[in-house]
Amino acid sequence: MTPAEMHEQTRAQAPDIELSYCVVNTSQRELLVRGLDAIARERESLPFASEVLVLDNGSRDGSAEAARAHLAVDETIALERRRGKGVNDSELLRRAHGRYALLLNEDSELRPGASLALWRALEERPAAACAGARLLRPDGAAQASAWRFPTPLTALAGALFLHRPITVQSRGERTREVDWCQSAALLVRREAATEVGYLDPDFFVYSDEVDFARRLRDAGWLSVYVPEAVAVHHEQLSTDAVPEQRIVEMSRNRDLYMRKHHSSASARAVRWLTAWTYALRALAALLAPGRSPRRYWRHVTASLMPERGEGLREAADRYNCS
Repeated sequence: MTPAEMHEQTRAQAPDIELSYCVVNTSQRELLVRGLDAIARERESLPFASEVLVLDNGSRDGSAEAARAHLAVDETIALERRRGKGVNDSELLRRAHGRYALLLNEDSELRPGASLALWRALEERPAAACAGARLLRPDGAAQASAWRFPTPLTALAGALFLHRPITVQSRGERTREVDWCQSAALLVRREAATEVGYLDPDFFVYSDEVDFARRLRDAGWLSVYVPEAVAVHHEQLSTDAVPEQRIVEMSRNRDLYMRKHHSSASARAVRWLTAWTYALRALAALLAPGRSPRRYWRHVTASLMPERGEGLREAADRYNCS
């Protein structure tokens, strides 16, 4: 029997699971355990069966062992080689037994009641495929987590410093329809994910969930933002150094999205408008103590030439070779 056949047999024998927690971890053992502790507390309050799947992305810090030892975890998939987030999220969606799958980063910590709030949002809206949580930074400040789809017009809004009122959609206290939500804490209707073929592996990381939401929208599905569901997102990019690989990967996949869903001319327009926005920020950083103009300038060059430089994909290749 092949591994795929064995997995399908296990699926057929599994109890009626309503919700699958799907966690991808990349060398963040302490944050992973903290997030799993929060999931364990969430599961105790659920009125239906759930499971927890952890995919460890080639970590060498004991993350896979910690996941296997955690009482909340039902299955741990330990990769030998590091892969992209789109591929890993897709594998978890395929392996999950639940009608719904809650995609989580290892640095996402659910607040009490978040799972149930996201589940209710999709249960009450049969046309919705994705429900995104309200994200908070560790200090309690709100982090934008839902936006309009990228277009030349949204890039122009950014260039005119109108990004927050026009493009950001994660606001208000009621569940509302949005274009797309960040996948740090995203509940997905697995039926819809299967229909569109899961996430596109061409997006190594960044813009993968944007493309996913866009293809779902093209297939007739909706996305909603659920402010009642709260998760703390512990990711903090350094501001005193250039996060080179992240910047390159972000620019590269933004350009890939534009070329895939729009035109080459639209992609070029977004390149120049985004570069202009960051150039103004770099200029302002020269006059503001504690700000890094070099970081903003790297966004400028990466936006104009997204095909150049080393991104997270190349960094993962080097990691695998080592």
